[in-house]
Amino acid sequence: MTDGWNASAQAWIDSQGEHGDFGRRYVLDPLMLGLAAAGSATRVLDVGCGEGRFCRMLRARGGEAVGIDPTGALIAQARRLDPEGHYVEGVAESLPFADGAFDLVVSYLSLIDIPDVGAAIPEMARVLAPGGRLLVASLNGFNTAGLELGWVRDASGERPYFAMDNYLQERAVWTEWRGIRIINHHRPLGAYMQLFLGQGLVLTHFSEPAPTPDAPAEKAARYRRAPWFCVMAWEKSATVVD
Repeated sequence: MTDGWNASAQAWIDSQGEHGDFGRRYVLDPLMLGLAAAGSATRVLDVGCGEGRFCRMLRARGGEAVGIDPTGALIAQARRLDPEGHYVEGVAESLPFADGAFDLVVSYLSLIDIPDVGAAIPEMARVLAPGGRLLVASLNGFNTAGLELGWVRDASGERPYFAMDNYLQERAVWTEWRGIRIINHHRPLGAYMQLFLGQGLVLTHFSEPAPTPDAPAEKAARYRRAPWFCVMAWEKSATVVD
C-alpha cells in the first residue's frame, strides 16, 4: 500500500520552497537549530530528511549532516540542491549505518510518517554514539488525533474550536492539503515516550513551542489556540554496558 509520498513529492517540494512552511519557519526552526547547536556534534543524521532543507541549514552553519528518506524523488531533489551533501534513500526502520555512527540524530516532523516506530526508534538509538543526543520535533498528539476533524467552522466562517477524538487509538489517516495527499500516523504521546524510555534514553528537553513574534498574526493565533507541535531532546548514556 502506498503512503502517497512519491505521488506528492513535487507538490511537497513546491510547498516548502526555500524557507519551509509556516510551522517550520515560524515555530520549529529557531528552537531546533538552537538545540542542534547546543552540543558539540560533528556527525549528524537527519532521519526523514525529505528534500534536505534542514540538512542544508545545518551544513550552512558549519556542521556535517547526512540525510536519509524513503522517497526517491525527495532524495533526488536534496542532491540537486546540495550536490556536496550526503543523502541516502532508505527507511528509518532499518538504518544503513554502523552502531554509534552519529553524535546527533534528528527526527524533524518524520515520526508521523514512519509506519513502524517500534522498529525506527531503536534504530535511531542504535546509530547514536554514547553520550549522543536524539532531537525530535513532532506533531502534538492532540493535533494528530484531530486529523479527521480539525478546525470546525461555524455559520459565519469562524473557527470556534479544534475538534479531536479517539486520542488513545493509534491509526493511519490520509490527510490532504495543497495538492499533497499522504498518510500520517496518529499515536498518543505516551506511545512515543515508552519507546524512547525503552531504549534507556534520558529526556533533557520537552516543549510545545509557540510561533515567533514575527509570524503572520492570523495564522499564529490559531497555532497558539491548539497544541500543534512538541519538541524533545533525548540523551544516550555515555557509559557503554556490555
